Amino acid sequence: MAIDVRPTKDLEEFQQAFLGIGQYFGAEPNAERAERFTKNLPLERMLAALDGGRIVGGAGSFPFELAVPGGSVSCAGVTVVGVYPTHRRRGILRSMMRAQLDDVRERGEPIAALWASEESIYGRYGYGTASLTGEIALAREHNEYAHAFVPRGQVRFLTFDEALEQLPPIWDRAFERTPGMFRRARPWWEHRIVADPAERREGGGPKRFALLEVDGQAQGYAIYRHHFSFDEGSSTSRLVVNEAVAATPEATAELWRFLLDIDWTATLSADLLPIDHPLFFLLDEPRRMKFRVSDGLWVRLVDVGQALSSRSYANDRELVLDVLDSFCPWNEGRWKLAGGTCERTDDDADLRCDVSALGSVYLGGFTFGELARGLRVEELRDGGLERADAVFRRQGAGPWCPEIF
Repeated sequence: MAIDVRPTKDLEEFQQAFLGIGQYFGAEPNAERAERFTKNLPLERMLAALDGGRIVGGAGSFPFELAVPGGSVSCAGVTVVGVYPTHRRRGILRSMMRAQLDDVRERGEPIAALWASEESIYGRYGYGTASLTGEIALAREHNEYAHAFVPRGQVRFLTFDEALEQLPPIWDRAFERTPGMFRRARPWWEHRIVADPAERREGGGPKRFALLEVDGQAQGYAIYRHHFSFDEGSSTSRLVVNEAVAATPEATAELWRFLLDIDWTATLSADLLPIDHPLFFLLDEPRRMKFRVSDGLWVRLVDVGQALSSRSYANDRELVLDVLDSFCPWNEGRWKLAGGTCERTDDDADLRCDVSALGSVYLGGFTFGELARGLRVEELRDGGLERADAVFRRQGAGPWCPEIF
């Protein structure tokens, strides 16, 4: 029997489609959780795969505005993608990806982005690794700064309602300068960032919301929780930083000094950090962070012309790309980038690459030269790689997405 893929019609179908991935994480049907989810993921953007009328998989996409070099662009934030174990190896994931990317294209969203639970899956659908991210575990006895540091600001705790008002403006300031971040609407703050249901605590205490003010102005915030433990008369507690965002380098240094100095903490841990985090230079012993690198955000150009015309570049030199895209053939062919605009062309190409390679360079996380060394880009004309990297040269912050969606 053929598999049908369509948007969910009601909350019950949404729950069943969510379990396509949720069951692997120990989830069960939960109407309250599904209701919260739909505050940010509309029913019509949650696709269900049906076999004979029974849901056997699901794939959703948040309507995002994603920060890119020089501005922002509409983006499908792909999420909760999974197939029931009873229907493995039947092409259901491919059918859902086909329906989803067709839908994204019809909505006029030129890119899609996701976090990959398994990194071997999404390259076949045109996604490329667009950023790297890291996690740390720093013992308290190794958390001193390399140089004397005297904080100028003051940190105070916020209530739930205060956090909803005070944190978004700081995030928005970071969004304006950081490719890879996405604009958070009020429901996102309410139901995902500030909300603190028991099932998300993983044995830890409640979220703490700390606001840094310098000269009376809000300059940064941190969200963290304590995981208390004691052994042989001494604290072995872990402080887990969910998110730390600051408006300036000075505020970043102050915010992390506050977190590192919290009492009754044996280890501070954090993940989803940018790989160029200032702690590498702030700390006296940065190796002690045990910084582990992993792939971060993945990006897929759904409309090559529109996507490449929606970001800024280091210069206006012409560049011709021969793009391969077997899954979205409307992108196949040669594209000329000139003066910040990308259009179809018959000119000879400088480079040939799969669309996934464009996803990797799109936010500035990687260069064409790096991809060529990994056999992902072919130089067709002498100097093509040099021209491409000169045009796409990163001018500001590297890509960073502080939240898995």
